[in-house]
Amino acid sequence: MTDRAKPKTSATQAAVDWNGAELSRQKFNATLFTDLDMMEARSIGTAFTDCIFRNGRFNASIHRSTAFVNCTFLACKFFDTQFIDCKFVGSRFDGCSFDLLKIDGGDWSFVGLAGADLRSASITGTRLREADLTGVRGQGAVLRDADLSGASFDKADLTGCDLRGSDVSAIDPAQVALKEAIITVDQAVTLAQALGLDVRAD
Repeated sequence: MTDRAKPKTSATQAAVDWNGAELSRQKFNATLFTDLDMMEARSIGTAFTDCIFRNGRFNASIHRSTAFVNCTFLACKFFDTQFIDCKFVGSRFDGCSFDLLKIDGGDWSFVGLAGADLRSASITGTRLREADLTGVRGQGAVLRDADLSGASFDKADLTGCDLRGSDVSAIDPAQVALKEAIITVDQAVTLAQALGLDVRAD
């Protein structure tokens, strides 16, 4: 994920002002957006493919069924941003902030979030297959009912994280901080088996 080259862009849009804008079913391909202002914007069914966002501000924006496929986000801000049933397959984030980020549903498979600070984020019902979550700071975060199969969690900190309902088969308890994480009995069995324990009913 994070090893992938940035998409090649063929157009540049600088300092676009979409503050409070409504974007409906628009399409953008191979575009470099610099200093984008998307605060309090709304999007639905819009598609960004192979785009780069540098120093973008997405604060308090809401996105429904919008796609950001194979995009790169550099030093972008996502304060109180909501993504509902959105698609981020193959996208990566570098140096971004995610305070109060909310993700509900959608497909974020193969996404690159290595080292991201997700401590105040809430992610529910989202597909994160083979996502790069290496070194993620997820203390106290909500990561519920998520498909985390094949994801990379090395050196991640999930202390106090609510993981109920999520696939935890890719989490190595020897490599991930899990103190006070909230899990179900079935998840506890999966993690115990990952440690090589022989779990029996009696």
